[in-house]
Amino acid sequence: MQEIVREPVGGSPAVRALRAVGRYVRAAPGTYCWLLLLAVTSFVVARMDPANLEWFLGKRSTNIEQLRAHPVHALLASAIWTEQAAFPFYFVIFNVFHVPVERWLGTRRWLTVALTAHVLATLISEGIVAWGVDAGRLPANLATTVDVGVSYALAGVEGVLTYRFAGRWRWLYGGGLLFFYLLPLITSHTFTDLGHFCSVLIGLSFYRFARGRPTWDPVAAWHGRPRRRVG
Repeated sequence: MQEIVREPVGGSPAVRALRAVGRYVRAAPGTYCWLLLLAVTSFVVARMDPANLEWFLGKRSTNIEQLRAHPVHALLASAIWTEQAAFPFYFVIFNVFHVPVERWLGTRRWLTVALTAHVLATLISEGIVAWGVDAGRLPANLATTVDVGVSYALAGVEGVLTYRFAGRWRWLYGGGLLFFYLLPLITSHTFTDLGHFCSVLIGLSFYRFARGRPTWDPVAAWHGRPRRRVG
């Protein structure tokens, strides 16, 4: 009589691993939808003729020309296109910052922070550029420069992530983050540096989103102590 071999409860290691990955992705659906769009656009950028790439991205940029002609399209399109096909880099960065914040705050609040930082930082930085161009203080070609990418939204999410840390770690992370974005602004004075710094401040302004949410102390977590909540 042939013996019936049963699979162990829970399935094979490969099945369990796939289920774990599925649970991880489902916990941050917004981040992974965004990454999927970036995977597609990175594929397009990598295969586009460099001679046409600048023109193509220029039509999807949040520069002065596009913001004046098609503001909504420019703000939305610029958030899913990048100047270089560097999807592996974005995959890592999104998992380090966006995923923890989306899981911590929830998709709606995470998306609110990311989009608010992206939109407001763009309008502030490009508004100053527009004033400088109109006043003759800045080169006229800045009105049509390529300005795409996810960095403003990322900086905003990095800012609100400050409140995920407990005690001295919050001050250490927040102070380091401000220094990281303030130094280029002081030394380079570019409109993107201004946009990044504004994005961090916008992220920090969402303290109320973090109230009542659990905080994380790396040392306490290492020793297995319970998490506290943001006051």
